[in-house]
Amino acid sequence: MSYRRLRAMFVKELHHITRDARSLAMALAMPMMMLLLYGYALSLDVDHIQTLVYDQDGTSASRELIRQFEGSRYFEVTGFVHDYKTIERGIDTNKVLIGVVIPRGFGGELASGKGTVQLLVDGSDSNTASIAMGYAESVVQNYSAGVRAELLNRRGVRPPGMVDARLRVWYNSSLESKNYVVPGLIAVILMILAAQLTTLTIAREWEMGTMEQVLSTPLRPAEIVLGKMLAYFLVGLVDSVISVTVAITVFTVPFRGSFVVLAVSTCLFLWCALFLGIWISAGSRSQVQAYQMGMLVSFLPGFLLSGFTFSIDTMPKVIQGISYFFPSRYFVTIVKGVFLKGIGFRLLWLELGFLLLYGFLIFRMAVRRMNQKVA
Repeated sequence: MSYRRLRAMFVKELHHITRDARSLAMALAMPMMMLLLYGYALSLDVDHIQTLVYDQDGTSASRELIRQFEGSRYFEVTGFVHDYKTIERGIDTNKVLIGVVIPRGFGGELASGKGTVQLLVDGSDSNTASIAMGYAESVVQNYSAGVRAELLNRRGVRPPGMVDARLRVWYNSSLESKNYVVPGLIAVILMILAAQLTTLTIAREWEMGTMEQVLSTPLRPAEIVLGKMLAYFLVGLVDSVISVTVAITVFTVPFRGSFVVLAVSTCLFLWCALFLGIWISAGSRSQVQAYQMGMLVSFLPGFLLSGFTFSIDTMPKVIQGISYFFPSRYFVTIVKGVFLKGIGFRLLWLELGFLLLYGFLIFRMAVRRMNQKVA
């Protein structure tokens, strides 16, 4: 491999990128736009749950329970109703998620040590419904514990010993979903952009008829694909800096790790993603075909098979095996670990090793496919 030929290919591709000012501006602006859009839109937080209350009892005990719901930051009591039909209508029209029904005689039953509360939850979204039920049960249990202690004190009975759980949440103490979503978004967005930047590069030259001119030069296939990759590698690095800056400054995601670890892993990931796009482009004679294949191997795997939105451990074994063929799986783990946990090379060596191996293999595959086209 000749340094002069490699440099010539790199400069040629860099000129091609800078001449198309609109595409370059879009490539640099896209990470910030996508991060802002998806970062604010993809929220996993469940709070301010719209709640209707049907208080059939009307006693001080029922009113105290209602105040517990009103005082919780997870619930927003939007109204008090006098029948089940209003709750049903509210759930059917998606105006409320949960209805709290306090039956008649609740106060009397509570005085004797037992009370019942009915919770009506919209189960259309099972995940949100499960979280809402957990919050509601927690409110009821806290209220029940307070009532029980008060009854025992009134009767002159010393309350039995209770376990006081002191919770300490590590890495995301505020439990804000943006701290979990945004680092994963960085990996997904870079995967999509990197693959899309290079999927059209060789296919475009085949369509324009300039690839024959390139092949008539002394350039070797390895120099062609490496020179093209390095030009877009610079664009990818700028996109990475923009994404990390937006995550830290705009979304205020805590960064507890090392920028060196993040930089090394980002370079390895860009190497893999860019060569994946070149491998696709080398096997396509039309830009439409290359674009479709690029979306197939970058967008859907980035969102679905990387662990960004769904835990890989809960997927079927076959799908878990398929996820190993996409570099975004490893980079999502690395970015979240560096941002939130502050871990480094000692704990991320396996993911970095996979990226290194993946990058070497995809580079060889791209060169081999280019050799087949030349032949």
